[in-house]
Amino acid sequence: MAAQHFALFDTSIGRCAIAWGEDGVARVQLPEAREAATRARLLRRHPEAREAPPPPAVRRAIEDIVALLGGAARDLASVALDMEHLAPFQRRVYEAARQIPAGATRSYGEIATQLGSPGAARAVGQALGRNPFAIVVPCHRVVSAGGRVGGFSANGGIATKLRMLAIEAAANGQPGVWDGDAGFAFDPKAALRRLRGSDAALGRVIDAVGPFRMELRPTTSLFAALAESIVYQQLSGSAARTIYARVCALFPRAHEGPTPGRLLRLSDERLRAAGLSRSKLLSLRDLARRAEEGGIPTLAEARQMDDEALVARLSEVRGIGRWTVEMLLMFRLGRPDVLPVDDYGIRKGFARAFRKRGLPGRQELEKRGVRWKPYRTVASWYLWRVLELETRP
Repeated sequence: MAAQHFALFDTSIGRCAIAWGEDGVARVQLPEAREAATRARLLRRHPEAREAPPPPAVRRAIEDIVALLGGAARDLASVALDMEHLAPFQRRVYEAARQIPAGATRSYGEIATQLGSPGAARAVGQALGRNPFAIVVPCHRVVSAGGRVGGFSANGGIATKLRMLAIEAAANGQPGVWDGDAGFAFDPKAALRRLRGSDAALGRVIDAVGPFRMELRPTTSLFAALAESIVYQQLSGSAARTIYARVCALFPRAHEGPTPGRLLRLSDERLRAAGLSRSKLLSLRDLARRAEEGGIPTLAEARQMDDEALVARLSEVRGIGRWTVEMLLMFRLGRPDVLPVDDYGIRKGFARAFRKRGLPGRQELEKRGVRWKPYRTVASWYLWRVLELETRP
């Protein structure tokens, strides 16, 4: 596949790359850990390509990819692909995969049967493992038998695959997967007007940081969101993503997250083998037991509860405290008026924003936070972001 040019572009999962030639798109590269690595991986495949502004057809493809990964409904079937140098079986597999709608999945075996080769599931998997057109040929929508997530060769592995499936499911209105664009229980523009008017110093922080870009995160259920929070505690982001993806892979429909009944049936050995500590294993089992007994509200029920009632209810679970529930209120339920006064990043951001010599105490934060009501969530987001200003070139 001859690629004459390439370009990099930002998406919700990171900075991707696309290469093209006269016969269409030659490659779509998912993000590596760093932009330089993404660029290098693409150029290993297409050393002749030169970076250039994309032509209209490629620009439309980029826009649709960005929109799809941002949670919008998009059909990429019209994107022209350069498959001239691919083997006939590989082309047929890719054409079959392109027929899978966003939000749906097919197994390797189902695609093999569709192609008239019911015993060729492994060959289908091998072809998809070499897929040069990530997202456009949606190999992430192809799973193992029984709905298990299977492998994924992109950076982040199955964690990236799970994230992409969850985003697409949300765009197609599957219940309980995403709290949606309407998930914020407030108007961000109105929040910014209120904050600027009530606190001039915070207004300067808002100007320095820029637009409000906080995003809600997908979840299949309150149980799944809390289970993920438990796994992530006291771990780096990359380590937590890997362990959580391994835990999800133990479930038949991995991209929808764990379920309480199945988790209770899994042995300690299998859960520990996924990377869970003994303490986190006990916390997850307590969470699952309470969920099975009706002690954990559904997403619909949680939306009807006030913040403090939800904090009190969920803090009864082993391993879940106030901070964990506050993060859920902000990033899963989109609540407008949450101020995590015990969060180190909030305290450090406050000290920088308001030129304090030391970290503020709870009382000082709460007192200043009165000015930010009823949009303390937005103020909190800006306090976190102000710390990034220290590292900008």
